[in-house]
Amino acid sequence: MSLKQLGGLPSASDTPATDTLCTMGVHGLASYVEGNRQFFTDLKLKNTHLVIDGCSLYFRLYFSSGLDQVRGGDYDFFAALVRRFFAALSECNVRPFVVLDGGMDQTDKKFRTLRERAESKIRDAHSLSRGSHACILPLLSREVFRQVLCDLGIPLVQCISEADFEIASLAHQWGCPVLTNDSDFYIFDLHGGYLPFALFEWENICGKGPERYIPARQFTVNRFCSHFNHMNKQLLPLFAVITGNDYTLAKTTEMFFSRVELQSVPKGRGRHSNPRIEGLLLWLSQFARPGDALEEVLEILGGQRKGNLRTQLSARIQDYQLPPNSSLAQFFSSSQPALLDIQVLPAALVSQPEWLLRGVASGSLPPLVLDVLVLQRALLIAQVENSRLPSSHEASLRIRKAIYGLLLVERAVQANAGQGQRGRGRGGKGTVGQSGGSPGSSSFCFVEEYDRLDLNLKKTPVEAQLPCTQPKLKWDTLDKVAVPVRLKVLLSTLGVMEYVLQSLPPHLCLPVCVTYFWMNSSKPKPSPSLLKGLLLGLVYGELCRRRAMAGDPLCSSAGTAFVCEQLSQLRLNSGQKRSLDLGVAHSLCQWQSCMLSGIYLNQLLCFPLSEPHSAWLFSGTLLHGLEAALRGGLSAETLLAAAPAAVQLYSILFGAVMGISGQGHASPRSAPLPTAGSSKGKGRGKRGQGGGGRGNRGRGGMSRATGLDNRFGMLTVEDDLDED
Repeated sequence: MSLKQLGGLPSASDTPATDTLCTMGVHGLASYVEGNRQFFTDLKLKNTHLVIDGCSLYFRLYFSSGLDQVRGGDYDFFAALVRRFFAALSECNVRPFVVLDGGMDQTDKKFRTLRERAESKIRDAHSLSRGSHACILPLLSREVFRQVLCDLGIPLVQCISEADFEIASLAHQWGCPVLTNDSDFYIFDLHGGYLPFALFEWENICGKGPERYIPARQFTVNRFCSHFNHMNKQLLPLFAVITGNDYTLAKTTEMFFSRVELQSVPKGRGRHSNPRIEGLLLWLSQFARPGDALEEVLEILGGQRKGNLRTQLSARIQDYQLPPNSSLAQFFSSSQPALLDIQVLPAALVSQPEWLLRGVASGSLPPLVLDVLVLQRALLIAQVENSRLPSSHEASLRIRKAIYGLLLVERAVQANAGQGQRGRGRGGKGTVGQSGGSPGSSSFCFVEEYDRLDLNLKKTPVEAQLPCTQPKLKWDTLDKVAVPVRLKVLLSTLGVMEYVLQSLPPHLCLPVCVTYFWMNSSKPKPSPSLLKGLLLGLVYGELCRRRAMAGDPLCSSAGTAFVCEQLSQLRLNSGQKRSLDLGVAHSLCQWQSCMLSGIYLNQLLCFPLSEPHSAWLFSGTLLHGLEAALRGGLSAETLLAAAPAAVQLYSILFGAVMGISGQGHASPRSAPLPTAGSSKGKGRGKRGQGGGGRGNRGRGGMSRATGLDNRFGMLTVEDDLDED
């Protein structure tokens, strides 16, 4: 499908870049270097390997292209943009190798920075919800990006923690350039140089035939140092640490600059001046060896902490020293996913099964898995929602508890088996005790979750809950457990019985199950118009996906084309000044949170359900427009009438979500929504007090829907979990 058919994707050059909001590394260095052209050489990029910082890439592409951030994101447009980017590389015979960040660093040396960024993103999301400018990456963006790369066959690897060092090491070994948006790469000594995204004109391909190339600017430390008295390039790591990076304490930086006497900077060094950076570089250029410069820095900082400071600064300097060979090279030279190097694994991962380590390296398991296994911690991502209500992530808590239970509980129980009972009620990070409760109890394993409370970041201990299954899952061989057993774990967590999936396309089974879960776990409850809008969005996505497939009957269907165009016209323009419907936005944020958690649980269970096509699941501008149209009196059947296949699919989806199947089911227009925690319309008031279910549902847990007229109410009968 063309971009025009998708509704007119804006060009990346149409919208000012927002690098300052997603740039990491040495403070102030990117704007200084990129403002001075003399530090770069012009490069015609073609016929080469290119190591790409995947996280920087998807941030850059999304934020620089005018895509929606306020209404939850437009993943169809984003996926098309990612495809365009890699098509441009292919035209110039540039072979990309993408490296993704993994979990948080086990040493916690950067956790303060991560926490501050998370707090900042909460404020940014609130600003966007009120009509102000900020940048928030929509929740499913990384998953969409990963799936597009897999579809295209782009080589991809996910690191254990932050990827900067591994990216630089790989490029250093191969002698090829790096494409990223991190000013740490102005410090690494790379033979192939560093290409900043801001100076990478991938939409402006030049030349003809085999001579086609992408105009870019290349940075090398040799050229940079030549502008500062030909200083020793080995001094640059010390420069980065003193100037301040993601690991340097601000008070250390400020103490140094308040005491050092820097020479005045000559005028005319470039159009963008930074006296502190230029002065420090000129000051360092007087030292022939890094060791001499470090001793002088320690003398200036002085005090009784000189020994500790030497250790700290030396460790941070070492972060920029690249080895001759990269541990990532094996991943890109093998046709099968390689195993991670045990020597560099955190202790918590060394004993993990091979299937999990391969899933982590290939990116088919998310960074959340690493954070929970290594640190028993989760930083939840801020969304543009109603900040006066509880976080939208509360809606998906039950799914996350199951994820935490699978990752932690069995190993914890085994570790304690020979140590006797540690006592009950001693919860906290990393504590485990034998509980005598239900089979699904968690033995008191906890994960520290960091999530929004009002406009603050709050830490909450969340109890892991191992799902009930018969027979019990064995963690080490989970990938070999029969699919029906793994499927039962997934469906029981979502509150769905398997028969409801029989009429659904395989790749829409998980979205339908998650939608039902969302209907029952969200507070306040989604409106009928929003539910119908979501299902219409799934139909739209499926029609667009199939229209892009050559040979599909819908590809040339005039009725399908008309329906897609008619639905697309209901989109709200992301540039419109129309105020955000916070109620709709909050409910859709809850759905995205449930969907992402459902995707993660399905991945962790080795895909008992087909992986959904994430790019076609959700389009925020479309869903807001559809909800408004349906609330205003339009019917789904009218919007789809020109395409019988679309009407049929909508009916199937609606029937599955409502639990109505067989002959003579109620009209989608009049069927009632199931209500969690209620009995014939009378709610029970407090969460976690559903009727008769087993186990501790806890925060955001799902109660049982009742009523014989609503067959989907029977799909949450937890007492059936131990049958078979």
